[in-house]
Amino acid sequence: MGFSRRKLFTGLGALGVAGGAFAAHRSAPFRYYDGPTSDHFDGTRFLDAQHGTPPKGFADMLRWYAERGRVPWPSRNDTPYSDKPPQRVDSAAWRISYIGHASLLLQASGLNILIDPVWSERASPVSFAGPKRVNDPGIAFDALPPIDVVLISHNHYDHLDATTLMALATPHRPRFIAPLGNDTILRAYDDRLAVEAHDWSTRVELGRGVAVTLAPTRHWSARGLLDRNKALWCGFVIETPAGRIFHVADSGYGDGYYFRSARERFGPIRLAILPVGAYEPRWFMRDQHMNPEEAVQAYRDLGAARALGHHYGTFQLTDEAIDAPVIALDAARKAAGLSAEQFRLLRPGEVWEL
Repeated sequence: MGFSRRKLFTGLGALGVAGGAFAAHRSAPFRYYDGPTSDHFDGTRFLDAQHGTPPKGFADMLRWYAERGRVPWPSRNDTPYSDKPPQRVDSAAWRISYIGHASLLLQASGLNILIDPVWSERASPVSFAGPKRVNDPGIAFDALPPIDVVLISHNHYDHLDATTLMALATPHRPRFIAPLGNDTILRAYDDRLAVEAHDWSTRVELGRGVAVTLAPTRHWSARGLLDRNKALWCGFVIETPAGRIFHVADSGYGDGYYFRSARERFGPIRLAILPVGAYEPRWFMRDQHMNPEEAVQAYRDLGAARALGHHYGTFQLTDEAIDAPVIALDAARKAAGLSAEQFRLLRPGEVWEL
């Protein structure tokens, strides 16, 4: 194919995050979850036969890399912001700090909730290759307030970072809440972790008038060659005294079913947190990642009052330029008659208080 072994390995590292990791998890069991079958679990693997599509195969991944449509990112894209959050936010307001990529800190109703926290230098199964961050986390790890809850959407390396989760476990002792099967992955690192694994549609009380429901999304899972779809994936509907947040970590848009059904099931959504990056090439990524135009449509399907974009600008997982999501979202907002305040983007370290 005309590319070096080093380039191939580095490329496979990037594909491993966006497409499911090539290096097998060091202690991956035959099953992450052993429970009753359902309309989205066949006894071994999770599936989305009605509204999803199977993930692309290895041949498609090699084609993607061989075509080499990747626009290079700068080695650094530092942010001018660095947040030092308060210990608690006890008012009815929300304080949302963007850490970078898919990681956020939500402070609401006296609780501190981290979503998909990744502080590692690389989103990868190894420390020497794979997508490397181009900006520092928006909050220094030592500046974190006491963390009560960690929400983990699925097991891809840019969302489930075991190094960060282990670092959180001892000083903070949070509740880890994840979809089925992800508890097995975490307990392979530390069997003492307070991990709670739940199915789609399960509602979990967090206290102080806050609850979270695991919601279906159009995605998939893997951390190695042998564990594809053996753990479940999800979004989160977070209920607070100040209103509902619908957080989507990764999802294809499809026909929009999951967004319209969330609106019907949960009622008014005050804030939709939606991914806007890691979407090119579309022939490969369409089924698992939305582009900004689709994110705007998802926001409209949800009937949300406001939206916040994430999943861009920190790790290069796919082919688009680093500023492409920003430019494309601006065009999609204008086409839909939306203002920048209705569908916002933050840089790592920026804060939005609602």
